[in-house]
Amino acid sequence: MNHPAPLPLRPGGPALPRPALSVVVPAYNEQEVLPAFHARIVPVMEAIGLPFEVVYVNDGSRDTTLEIMLRLQATDPRVAVVNLSRNFGKEIALTAGLDHAAASDAVVVIDADLQDPPEVIPELVAAWRRGFDIAYAQRRVREGETWAKKATAAAFYRVMQRIGGRVQLPPNTGDFRLMSRRSLDALLSLREQHRFMKGLFAWVGFPSVAVLYDRAPRAAGTTKWNYWKLWNLSLEGITSFTVGPLKIATYLGFATAVFAAFYAMQLIIRTLIWGNPVAGYPSLLAVVLFFGGVQLMTLGVIGEYLGRIFNETKGRPLYIVERHLPSDAAYRQAISVPSGAQRVAESGTSGASAA
Repeated sequence: MNHPAPLPLRPGGPALPRPALSVVVPAYNEQEVLPAFHARIVPVMEAIGLPFEVVYVNDGSRDTTLEIMLRLQATDPRVAVVNLSRNFGKEIALTAGLDHAAASDAVVVIDADLQDPPEVIPELVAAWRRGFDIAYAQRRVREGETWAKKATAAAFYRVMQRIGGRVQLPPNTGDFRLMSRRSLDALLSLREQHRFMKGLFAWVGFPSVAVLYDRAPRAAGTTKWNYWKLWNLSLEGITSFTVGPLKIATYLGFATAVFAAFYAMQLIIRTLIWGNPVAGYPSLLAVVLFFGGVQLMTLGVIGEYLGRIFNETKGRPLYIVERHLPSDAAYRQAISVPSGAQRVAESGTSGASAA
C-alpha cells in the first residue's frame, strides 16, 4: 500500500498547536441538526482548555450535509472534513474518522443527532485525566425511544453478556466515549471488514470507566436506524465476537438426532407389540418439516460465518476517501507528525484508506 503523501502547509496565518483532543463525528443525512451540534460542541471543547479539532465524516449523505461541513471547515480552522466516496455505513464511517484524527492525547466519539449531549464530554475528559484510557458514556435514561426499542436493546446486551466470553460489552453503552491515544492506536490495528465498533472498543481492553448520563431525544431530523438495520447490527455483533450460534446449531442438531432416535425406537417397539397400523400423513409431514427447518437453520448459521470469511479474504480497503480536508493545526503538522491513517499505513496494515 502506498503511503499518503505529506500535505503542503497552508500559506499565511499563525500555526495552531497540534490538537490534544479530536472529536470524531460520523454523519449521514444530518443537515437539520449539524449546525446546532457544532454550535454546542465548540464552547464545550473550548471550556476544557486543550487544543482540539472536530473531525466530521460524511458517509455518502444525499442531502446538504457535506455542504454544511465544508462551510463549517471554511469558517472554523479547528474543523476537519472526511468525505467518503459513497455510503459505507456508520461503523466504517466511524473508523474513517478515527483513522484521520490528529489528536496527540485522546479522541472523543459522538453522534451528531445531539441525543448524546456534548456537555458530558468534560466528565469523560476528567475520567481520562484520572488515569483511565477509555471513558465510556453509559445511558442512565433513554428519552425519546419506544418501549419496544428499549426492550430489544436490553435483550441484546443481555445476550452479548452471556455469550461474549472474555469480551464483556458494557450494558446501555453506545459509541459515545473517550479513548486515549494508545488505546486508539491499538483499535486502529484491527482492520476486519465486518466491524461492530462497540465490541472492538471492548476488545482492546485498557483501564476503562463508565460515566453515567441521561440520553436526550433526537434534536432534529429522523433516525437512520430502523428495526431491520438494528437486527442486522445485532447479528453483526454476535457473529463478530462469538461462535455461539455455531455451537447452538451443533447442540440443536445433537438434540434433534437424540429425539429422532427415541422416536424410532418407540415406533419399532409399538410395531412389534401392536403391529403396523397405517401411518398418519399429518404427523409424517410435521416430522419432515421439523427436520428440514432444523437443517436449513443450521446451514444458515454456517452461511453467515462463511460469508464473513469470504469478505475478509477479498482484502478490500474498508473505505475510499473522496476528499480529506484536515483542520488547520493538523494540516500544518502533517509533515512532522503523521495522522492516524498514516500511522496505520506505515505500520503495514492494509485497508485504512484508498485516498
